[in-house]
Amino acid sequence: MDYKQTAARVLELVGGRENIITAAHCATRLRLVLHDESKVDQAALEDLDGVSGAFSSSGQYQIIFGTGTVNKVFAEFAPLAGVKLDGEEPLDVKKAASQKLNPFARLARSLSNVFVPLIPAIVAAGLLMGLLGMIKAFGWVSGDSAIVQLLDMFSSSAFIILPILIGFSAAREFGANPYLGAVIGGIMTHPSLLNPWTLGNSEPEVMNFLGMNIELIGYQGTVFPVLLTVWVMAKIEQQVRKRTPETLDLLVTPFVTILVTGFLALIVIGPIGTLLGKGISFILVFFYEQFSVVAGLLFGGLYSTIVITGMHHSFHAIEAGLLADKSIGKNFLLPIWSMANVAQGGAGLAVYFMTKNVKLKALALPSAFSAFLGITEPVIYGVNLRLGKPFIGGAIGGAIGGGYVVLTQVAANAYGLTGIPMIAIVAPLGASNLINYLVGFAIAVATAFVATVILMRLDARKQKQTDLAA
Repeated sequence: MDYKQTAARVLELVGGRENIITAAHCATRLRLVLHDESKVDQAALEDLDGVSGAFSSSGQYQIIFGTGTVNKVFAEFAPLAGVKLDGEEPLDVKKAASQKLNPFARLARSLSNVFVPLIPAIVAAGLLMGLLGMIKAFGWVSGDSAIVQLLDMFSSSAFIILPILIGFSAAREFGANPYLGAVIGGIMTHPSLLNPWTLGNSEPEVMNFLGMNIELIGYQGTVFPVLLTVWVMAKIEQQVRKRTPETLDLLVTPFVTILVTGFLALIVIGPIGTLLGKGISFILVFFYEQFSVVAGLLFGGLYSTIVITGMHHSFHAIEAGLLADKSIGKNFLLPIWSMANVAQGGAGLAVYFMTKNVKLKALALPSAFSAFLGITEPVIYGVNLRLGKPFIGGAIGGAIGGGYVVLTQVAANAYGLTGIPMIAIVAPLGASNLINYLVGFAIAVATAFVATVILMRLDARKQKQTDLAA
């Protein structure tokens, strides 16, 4: 594959350099923000060597090349398009893309940008918790040994300082100083505030401030309180900076921002955010417990459609909230999402065996295995959605697999990983949890495979009858 020639051809097919506002790439896709997407020749793009699919989503036109390939194509594309040569989405890409989104899609994208960078920390904490649990369960060492105490510190730290991590990431997303965001997270987890993770039967102290009683309880392990607070902080910082002379900006802006936001965090926003988080968790747990398999069938069947809209990115915040809630402490949503993802892989595998198109066959097999590893874009956009019936087959498999993992109460102790990599955050919760996850995996893939074969055969038979009638 000639990467320079491919990059030049891509530039031509998306309307030329003058049609590009800005560009970047992620792990698998070239992401373009265009002036006019009607100028794109999508059919020619999808026939281009190395392209697994192309689609418009989240205010961006995205071209799937796959892991590794996209980096090499972008390296040649960037100078031709006149954009910066870096691997991350710069702020101007995010702003340009966000301007094209409706409010709900913009919210989903913002939440994604806040929580996706935190995935490594959450996954590490989940695996450490699993290791600690195994040591305790099998009695490998005594409960008061140094290794147990150290692992307990290592595994809980990510959730204890979660508001600081969110504060930094959210401030960067909302256009504020990320270090001020971290400070706000630090205020909300200050040692003077009673840690809710160790609350037990203890009653927090109450401080009287301007006639208001403020409970001195911290926000360790919470999500929505700090998220809302940092959003407000960003607005305050922007307004203060706008009204402050440049010579005084370094002194006045941080001082006023932290002072005002700190009071609001502990008096107003923190308690409201806590109620919001508990309300969302209560609703999810209610549906999970009351509707059980039906909820799994519904969510598993619809998840791939939600992925197309881009709204699935907002789920990270909800999943983090479930993990942070001490009364829940597990992620029962991610196994459902995983079933939907691997089912699309099963549908893609069926296409590989059913199709006679050489190029589609060459694309379907690696795309299917990519879905089994948790990366679904190549198989969804490059294979299943283009053909239609395989996408429906994948949705059927996702529904059946989702119903099974809900029935058997499969859960994870982190978020961000699906497919085969998810085994790492499912296994720590017990052997039965792992076995049921693997069974659900097999059910989702097999159901999607069979459903896709049936749908494609029915479609081919119908097409043959139409041709004979003509």
